[in-house]
Amino acid sequence: MELIDTHCHLDACIGEDGSSLEMVLHRAAAAGVGRVISIGTHGRDWALNRTFATRHAGQVAFTVGLHPCEVKPNWRQWVDVLPDYFKHHPRPVGLGEIGLDYFHLPNQPGQRCEAIALQQAAFRAQLELARHHDCPVVVHSRHAFKDCIRFIDESKVDWRRVVFHCFSESPEYVRLLNRRGGCASFTGILTFKNAEYVRQAALTQGLQGLMVETDAPYLAPAPLRGKRNEPAFVRHTAVFAAQLFGISLQDLARITTENAITFFGV
Repeated sequence: MELIDTHCHLDACIGEDGSSLEMVLHRAAAAGVGRVISIGTHGRDWALNRTFATRHAGQVAFTVGLHPCEVKPNWRQWVDVLPDYFKHHPRPVGLGEIGLDYFHLPNQPGQRCEAIALQQAAFRAQLELARHHDCPVVVHSRHAFKDCIRFIDESKVDWRRVVFHCFSESPEYVRLLNRRGGCASFTGILTFKNAEYVRQAALTQGLQGLMVETDAPYLAPAPLRGKRNEPAFVRHTAVFAAQLFGISLQDLARITTENAITFFGV
């Protein structure tokens, strides 16, 4: 049995508690998590994640992208660097995480409008890169779902190559994704007591396209909620998901791993 943690931030999972990358990956492998995808958020982590993927080929893959909360007035200088990562091996397995975040915005109305405009411009530019490179797109959407949908529609990106990670919306919204060919990926939120709507969204999507992730070091699943998350903990989400769908853990692992391999090409 093998699981893939399709979304984690390895750079933030090491060091703080004394864990090395090797220790984190060893614990993941011991839990049946054979591969992890370390997600880019800013130029500060892109090269580091590529180094991880080089040193641990076959166990670590990576993406590059400018997270909406990292978008500043100088965003263009960072986005202009992204194509360089697709010229050399190991190459990113996707562009992300990119998108829109209307939750973490300045309080002043004028500053809020400016921040939203910058995020939207950076999102459009990165979607154009994804279309050009025909690569998977990992979307971060918080309080901005319909705008994310609209910009992806306008970009002509192949929806079959789009995943909305850490999905925490209603079944209605997952239907909007699935009708277009996109999919949702689920974190430990799936296990939270107050997240019945997320469980219903997962069931609405079904097993087709289903992927599991940690978003480590955030959002540790029950029964580890409140602890520092890491890739090994995706097993808890997978166990819960298997029970939710009424299938064995082995079948859940096989299906989600096949989905991840198909989507990311890992």
